Amino acid sequence: MHDPTPDTSLASFATVLAGELPGAWTSTYHPGRGGLNVHHTLTDRVWDMNDVADALARHNVDDCAVLQRHDGTRLFVADPLGHGEGYLIAAMAPDDVPAEVFRGVREPDGIAVEADPFSAAEAITVDLLPRYYVAAHHVFANAEQLTPTPSDSQRLVMTWSEGALVVDKPERADVTQVLTDHGFVLDTDRGVLVLSGDDTARQAASARAAGNRLSQLGISTSLGLGHPPARPALGTTPAAVPSTASSAPSARRR
Repeated sequence: MHDPTPDTSLASFATVLAGELPGAWTSTYHPGRGGLNVHHTLTDRVWDMNDVADALARHNVDDCAVLQRHDGTRLFVADPLGHGEGYLIAAMAPDDVPAEVFRGVREPDGIAVEADPFSAAEAITVDLLPRYYVAAHHVFANAEQLTPTPSDSQRLVMTWSEGALVVDKPERADVTQVLTDHGFVLDTDRGVLVLSGDDTARQAASARAAGNRLSQLGISTSLGLGHPPARPALGTTPAAVPSTASSAPSARRR
């Protein structure tokens, strides 16, 4: 059966190079014609602000290869100039991290290598990869700082007050919407949301359902000081919500 992927010199170079680098690497060849050309999605991730970036800006990439290690480290291999005997190799930026984590991090600029996969592997190992490790460490450290710790997470406190659950009105409209969807009513005079009722089990179920929805928005919920009232006896009238209620911390974006 005919192989639709041509065995070009770049493809052969990248395949041999993958076997010479430390660790377990795979090589994927991306031809310029035929099949799905996704070069733009690859070049956008090239982590370089030097010679490789300049070359990619000046010349179209006819074909390229991506080497990937088991831990997700990726290398971009191309000859965008279409001349000479060497190749340009650059690290690719990590995916699935916000753009702000790259601020202040120096790019691990790529290198030009000869068309010899063995000497290229040595240059990558002693030059490019160490710089990539330093840059990637800074990026992931920045990402960890952006991840809220439990003490910094947004929290909404529901407080029992005379037969009702009371919550300070959140600043976020989507949080307020979740609460009203589950039976909380806005008291505009006091700036609180109130879940009244004469069935504490039903109130608790509504609060749990609201909490599940809020967790999807990054909001944690907790029950403040106070205790749920005893269910009123048949024939009695539930206590009314008091005119004043103790304030509870509202869910605010930090």
